[in-house]
Amino acid sequence: MQDLPLKKFFKEFFKKVFNINEETYPVLKSIWNLAWPVVIEQTLAMVSQVVDMAMVGRLGATSVAAVGLSMQPFMLINSIIMGLSVGTTTFCARAKGAKNDEEAGLVLVESMIFSCILGLLLVISGFIFAEKILDFMNAEEKVKEIGAVYFRAMMPGMMFFFLFTIITAALRGVGDTKTPMIVNLQLNIIHIILNYILIFGKFGIPALGALGAGISTSISRFIGALIIFYKLKNPEGILYIEFLKLVKRFNYDLFKRIIYISVPAALERIISSAGQMQYARQVASLGTLLYAAHSISINVESFSYMPGIGFATAATALTGLKLGAKDFQGARISVSISNRMAVITMGIMGFLFFIFPVFFLRIYTDDTQIIKRAVVLLRIVAFTQIPEAISFVISGALKGAGDTRFVLYVNIVGMWIVRLSLTAVFMRYFHLSIIGAWIAMFIDWVVRSILYYYRLKSEKWQFLKI
Repeated sequence: MQDLPLKKFFKEFFKKVFNINEETYPVLKSIWNLAWPVVIEQTLAMVSQVVDMAMVGRLGATSVAAVGLSMQPFMLINSIIMGLSVGTTTFCARAKGAKNDEEAGLVLVESMIFSCILGLLLVISGFIFAEKILDFMNAEEKVKEIGAVYFRAMMPGMMFFFLFTIITAALRGVGDTKTPMIVNLQLNIIHIILNYILIFGKFGIPALGALGAGISTSISRFIGALIIFYKLKNPEGILYIEFLKLVKRFNYDLFKRIIYISVPAALERIISSAGQMQYARQVASLGTLLYAAHSISINVESFSYMPGIGFATAATALTGLKLGAKDFQGARISVSISNRMAVITMGIMGFLFFIFPVFFLRIYTDDTQIIKRAVVLLRIVAFTQIPEAISFVISGALKGAGDTRFVLYVNIVGMWIVRLSLTAVFMRYFHLSIIGAWIAMFIDWVVRSILYYYRLKSEKWQFLKI
């Protein structure tokens, strides 16, 4: 049977775009096998986040702004553990590529110990200084009051979130993206149910509003950490650890190497999160309504992150695995194909944002004043999707190669030199208000994508010793 004209067109299109042949087809298949569970996982997380924000959105602009402002400091707290997760992924991928499963398990155990100690310190600090953190974010008094309650309710779950993050990072590094997807499905269902019960007060439980959203998140993260840890006890799994045995074999030289890669990645996350906080403070100075529009638009844009993060994760894992096996050409092909797939999918999402902004915004809120101000923001960010896609994938590949310092430097340039300075200029001197802030964000991503592209072409990342 001959292919239909449309089917034939798409087959030829994808063959040409991805340069499919006997050499590239296995790489394309590997990327897809790694990426689709991450996309599903991100979709599940997005559904949970949509439900979270949509439920809070029904409480009014003040609650939306409170949750939105509170999430910025959480990103800063998360940045440290996310940096450690980069080192965990990189070393687990290299060990798996070199067929050294025992070292991959040792990397995970050492990272878990460090994450628990660090997580405990950060959680205690965040709980004590909640109000001061919201003060720093320029929150109005009522926003600060609700935000501090939400912030404290989230803190107990952070410890388990750190543990969950490290374990899933290790699993992705060794090529298992399906287990994190399955576990995320379970905990997101739990989170949505608890949200409904605790935010609005069901089954005899009083309505807790934003407090309920925070408590729900903490409980679901605790359950998620238990489930994912249990998965490591399966001897047939792709990553099996005998925890107590490996703790006794703690290798300080290996730990120092993990930290050497993780510190620049953590600094990159910290600088990015601190920049996002400063960026949020600049926007928050425009008032609660505009910040609510900003927060909703950021949440909508997250829809495009799902495929982007999926292909970036595939690029990270495959780069580490290929370099661990000394397959340099395979690493280059993996990055190239991942990049093209991300550009196509995020480009499509950008087109949808531009054409149907109101449709996406109504998922989160029915406040016409917020929607009116957010439409133009989504149309600006539509043009941001392609440079973001390039930045996601190439930075992911560089992290998989251990080139975390270059990613750090690009982040400093993009966030602190380009975005924040241009936001101040556009808002103060050109009186562009929130539109100026989002134009600055677009320019930031364009600059980053150019810098990452030239680093990729230099091929220095292939020969780094870690």
